[in-house]
Amino acid sequence: MGLVVDTGRAVATVARELGINEATLGRWVNMFRTRQDADGGALSETERAELARLRRENAELKMDRAFLKEASLFFAQEASDTNEKRSH
Repeated sequence: MGLVVDTGRAVATVARELGINEATLGRWVNMFRTRQDADGGALSETERAELARLRRENAELKMDRAFLKEASLFFAQEASDTNEKRSH
C-alpha cells in the first residue's frame, strides 16, 4: 500500500510487481485513504509532507537494498565461476 500511497505509483503497476490482484490492492488503498481522511487533522500539513517524503525515501532505500543484494549474489556467483575455471 505504501508503494501506491507514498510514491504515487499506479495500483496496477505495484500490484503486478508484487504479484497480487490489482482489485485487492485497490481496495486496500481505498480503505487506507478513507481511514486517513476520517482522521483529518491528526497531522499538520508540514508533518504530512515530511511523512510522505520519508515514506518515499524509505521505499527507494528498500529498492536500493534489494538491488544491491541481487548484485552481490551475482558477483559472488561470478567469482565462484572464475575460481572453478582456474582450478581446472
